[in-house]
Amino acid sequence: MSTVEAALQGAGLGLRRALLGPLYHLDNDKPDFYEVAPENWVSVGGRWRRQFDELADRSTITLHGLSLNIGGTEPLDWDLLKAIKDFIARYQCPFYSDHLTYCADQGHLYDLLPIPFTVEAVQHVAERVKQVQDILGQRIALENASYYAAPGQEMSELEFVTAVLAEADCDLLLDVNNIYVNSINHGYDPVEFLRGLPLERTRYIHVAGHYDEAADLKVDTHGADVIDPVWSLLEQAYRMCGPVPTLLERDFNIPPLQELLAEVARIRALQADAPTELTQRYG
Repeated sequence: MSTVEAALQGAGLGLRRALLGPLYHLDNDKPDFYEVAPENWVSVGGRWRRQFDELADRSTITLHGLSLNIGGTEPLDWDLLKAIKDFIARYQCPFYSDHLTYCADQGHLYDLLPIPFTVEAVQHVAERVKQVQDILGQRIALENASYYAAPGQEMSELEFVTAVLAEADCDLLLDVNNIYVNSINHGYDPVEFLRGLPLERTRYIHVAGHYDEAADLKVDTHGADVIDPVWSLLEQAYRMCGPVPTLLERDFNIPPLQELLAEVARIRALQADAPTELTQRYG
């Protein structure tokens, strides 16, 4: 593990352009790191890039991609991967992740769609992950995704995620809100699902809010406060894998900065109570 990777810890916040100004003037209790989608920044110039550079000069930036299309059948976007590699080098980003989904078919679909839970898909995704890791020159992490249908299913979600991570030999971005959303929508125990994951591969965690469409239908929106059952699941995750670096996602309905920082502080409080030895992760 590099020095930069080893230094990533604590609680972070997803960076949105509307937050650049308020964050720049923040002196105390600022997040330990910020996360951006590189696709939203690689070509940005002008005042947005200047503000971003000023924040990046005194902050750690991690990357969570939106367009890798790791589960798709279209060729990998080599130009995008080169731009991401250059972005990582320029800003010394310690972490890159993307979604265990597909998002393009003869053009971008502007959504993160589920990959069929099949043996063929495991092998397909793993081969593409290996190519991406070779190009970037570093391990990447894949996020367990929310989904609302499972076409052509041959194995469970847990079996599929575990098989992809093993076959690709990549890391896990553990999204606890996605586990909660999927557990309601597909009727399983979220703690048992969490226990079944290869948590030794967890390098990073996401926590977020969602939308209640109905009692048995939750929609992963990142547009609301984190609810108590998701906080509880995050606490369980820390008990199992220690105080892994964790990011609060908020993509719209963005409240005043102090409200976001209160949620970041809650992450820190849970991390402070977590065991630090992985041998205790099932305690």
